[in-house]
Amino acid sequence: MNDDAQLIAETLAGKTKAFGQLVLKYQDRLYNTVVHVVGSIEDARDAVQEAFVQAFVKLETFQQTSAFYTWLYRIAFNVAASHCRRRRPTVSVEQARENTGQEPIDGNSGPEQRLEQEERCRQVQQALAALSDEHRTVLVLREIDGCCYETIAEVLDLPVGTVRSRLHRARMQLREQLREVLIADD
Repeated sequence: MNDDAQLIAETLAGKTKAFGQLVLKYQDRLYNTVVHVVGSIEDARDAVQEAFVQAFVKLETFQQTSAFYTWLYRIAFNVAASHCRRRRPTVSVEQARENTGQEPIDGNSGPEQRLEQEERCRQVQQALAALSDEHRTVLVLREIDGCCYETIAEVLDLPVGTVRSRLHRARMQLREQLREVLIADD
């Protein structure tokens, strides 16, 4: 029995501390992915917290045919999608950047390199924010979280072929967005 299966069994047996261990194990990873999808620290925190609550309540329905984390991902993305549908305000690029926090900067770089790196990060965030939700989600799961096509298909409840197609379109759209940003900067 793997570690997750044991913790799930203990939770279902009434030992709620076991579920706390699952939360500790996955909360940071889940949050880091969700924040890129929803574009807001507050919305990501809310979605992740609600996802864990739903996972706890629905734990007995988890059939263990997939990894626990994959099942948890699906819950979190459904919650995040619901949050996004409820709150569809338009956010400027600057607000989105403030909401998601600062990008890590190489401490060994000089001021010019740091400024260039910050500008590139801003441009990528701007281009990512311009993608549709379905394309941004697939791209984030693949390129930022490193999920395989099969896991993305399972999380989003899509055929693998649809995932590949959306990922290809997302990459093309991101490339076009970045090209437009770079041309505008010249």
